[in-house]
Amino acid sequence: MTSIGIVGSGSIGASWAIVFAAAGHSVALWDPAPDVANRALNTIRAQLVELSAARLLHASPDDVLSRISVAETMAAAVKSADWIQENGPEKLEVRRQLFAELDKIALPGTIIASSTSGMAPSTFTDHLARRDRCLVAHPANPPYLLPLVELCPSSWTSGEVVQRARALMSASGRQVAVLKREAEGFLLNRLQGALLAEAFRIVAAEIADPDDIDTVIKSALGLRWSFMGPFETVDLNAPGGISDFCARYGSLYEGLQKQMPPRLWDQALVAKVDEARRKDLPVSDIPARQAWRDKRLMSLAAYLKTQPKARGTDE
Repeated sequence: MTSIGIVGSGSIGASWAIVFAAAGHSVALWDPAPDVANRALNTIRAQLVELSAARLLHASPDDVLSRISVAETMAAAVKSADWIQENGPEKLEVRRQLFAELDKIALPGTIIASSTSGMAPSTFTDHLARRDRCLVAHPANPPYLLPLVELCPSSWTSGEVVQRARALMSASGRQVAVLKREAEGFLLNRLQGALLAEAFRIVAAEIADPDDIDTVIKSALGLRWSFMGPFETVDLNAPGGISDFCARYGSLYEGLQKQMPPRLWDQALVAKVDEARRKDLPVSDIPARQAWRDKRLMSLAAYLKTQPKARGTDE
């Protein structure tokens, strides 16, 4: 059993607690805001019941919950941990200070990982005495339903730490993607950002409305991408594979790229998309829609468990 210390008990931290506890690890939760960690336990309890009902837990909700405790201080949460998962705000100076404190408290062999959505690890670990044991372990949201974790080391992260991180994440049911070098946004947000950039550009050019763009993703690309990546998708879209696809359609995509100059997400453009979204979903209804999303993801995860394993994965 691995001992996990979780710093920050919001939605991401609580989800990480489920991931690690469901895999059999002991978890200590801590949050600087009063009573947040205790409230997280109530959320975790409800989510575990739903996961169990969807047959996505290998143990009972009570057994999993028994592996999660709330620590009174950050030191208590991490001082004996084998792995620390930091889930602080996306503010560089806050994260630098947090990692400085964690580096002083943690045992020498403890790996310290950040859930940051886009910060390169070198930007908040360069000043640490044991910076070689630090890296990013960025999950997809929500982590307890989406199995991806991206591991992004800095140039000084040791290879042994990356190997240990991959092993722990794989043993915890994660599908691991490892970056060869630092890149802001990692893989998920760089790819998502490219799609969002074109989606905003299409709206700005008045080619289509936001709901029609969402329809294209939901009714075609997203269905394929739920079990195949973009390279495998196009590899299967031509008789001779990806080389054949590029020979057939390369000039088309090259031409499209020339029509895709950078487009700022200015206030007017964001307001236009927001107006379209609010017609479909008032802000007050977002929590209910998030719950709907999570139940759909549970159903999809349960279905995918019944399907043949994808080549090159351990699902």
